[in-house]
Amino acid sequence: MAGGIGQGDNAFLGADEELRRLNAEISAFQASRPSPWSFPAEVVREARRQGLGVFPGLSPDPDARVFELTAPEGHAIPVRILYPQDRTPRGTYLHFHGGGWVFGGAVENDPRLRHLADATGLCIASVDYRLAPEHPFPAGPDDCESAALALAAGKLADLPIDFLAIGGESAGAHLSALTLLRLRQRTGSVPFQAANLVAGCFDLSLTPSVRNFGAERLILNSDDVLQFVQRFVPQGVDARSAEVSPLYADLTDMPPALFSVGTRDLLLDDTLFMHARWLAAGNEAELRVQPDGCHVYETFETEAGTRSERAMAEILNRQIAVVAESRPEFPGAAA
Repeated sequence: MAGGIGQGDNAFLGADEELRRLNAEISAFQASRPSPWSFPAEVVREARRQGLGVFPGLSPDPDARVFELTAPEGHAIPVRILYPQDRTPRGTYLHFHGGGWVFGGAVENDPRLRHLADATGLCIASVDYRLAPEHPFPAGPDDCESAALALAAGKLADLPIDFLAIGGESAGAHLSALTLLRLRQRTGSVPFQAANLVAGCFDLSLTPSVRNFGAERLILNSDDVLQFVQRFVPQGVDARSAEVSPLYADLTDMPPALFSVGTRDLLLDDTLFMHARWLAAGNEAELRVQPDGCHVYETFETEAGTRSERAMAEILNRQIAVVAESRPEFPGAAA
């Protein structure tokens, strides 16, 4: 896709004192708090919603709406939708939130997704998939796949499908990759023109950077990822199987992707390895590595976080332009 994401474009940025100060504050705060594993999952989820943990509290977008998609199994899958303000929608970005497959919700991302919607002209559809341990693998991936199939068929709240992107942070990036692989297996093709994969966990058998990070809880520590995996992956399921860990999958025919991560993120290897394998499979990919960035540092208000979000919007806009160039009738052609 000439003009879009290039073959192996990389951005390695300079050291960031603001992020170093943030890391010290996060580490000290979390060291003063009890382990999240000493509470039931729902208690931690509620604390996140109230802003009592390390992440900022909720700031729901007043214009968001929720569409309930009916899954093939009959349960409802809530999808939180944001429309771009003051411009005609040019397509849809399917988003999956982070939280280790155990915590988190679509509403937690409203401020950042609002910026992305307005910067790209894309509608945002963020999926509240089922969470572990109440609903372990494959429940969450099944919900994500159902939402992607409905969107591609034009049956997800009548959202525009002229351009489709997919992405998420942490567990959400993992679910995005799994969804792309599942759609290719089910339909023989991938209907998405771009992927935005932020600090993903792509190897649930744990990469070296996860295993060696240690006990310091800088958003996450080594044990946290292991705890997440143990709740998400049932006994008897191989964490290294391609159905669970996309790092081990056949990655041919994937869309152009942006991979983003910080050097103080214990999932650094996951991103580096997945980016390399994405390229090796013949796909287009760009890698953006932020020195001193902790796990999902974009969640916090820093200059580096703003730059990262801006880069995501710029790459999506470039991919939209590529599609528009080949299709004069495309609504984004005159953006």
